Amino acid sequence: QVHLVESGGGSVQAGGSLRLSCAASGSGYNSAYSMAWFRQVPGKEREGVAAIDTDGTTTYADSVKGRFTISKDSSKSTVDLQMHSLKPEDTAMYYCAAGAGVYDNGFRIGTARDYGYWGQGTQVTVSS
Repeated sequence: QVHLVESGGGSVQAGGSLRLSCAASGSGYNSAYSMAWFRQVPGKEREGVAAIDTDGTTTYADSVKGRFTISKDSSKSTVDLQMHSLKPEDTAMYYCAAGAGVYDNGFRIGTARDYGYWGQGTQVTVSS
């Protein structure tokens, strides 16, 4: 069993910053999982935002490159998403996910179907 718990969401004005954190636990969790952040707005599919591989390799959606940074602390089993220069279109429920990793000419975020474990989500709202 893998248990993921997100925290750090909230409401900010455009141009502001937020840091999301995901704490992983459970008997089935180990550092061999690739971790990712997804986001979803009502009526749309869950969208991959960023992912980090077991060796620290990272990949980002084009829409967040240069603004978001994913990082992990293996000793604490946490994965963070630092978000800067937030835009109203970043408003969504943000989810942490764990999976085996997606590799297609390099490390990729993949789709929601590529991840077997999910947190409950944390809301991010960016006002203009």
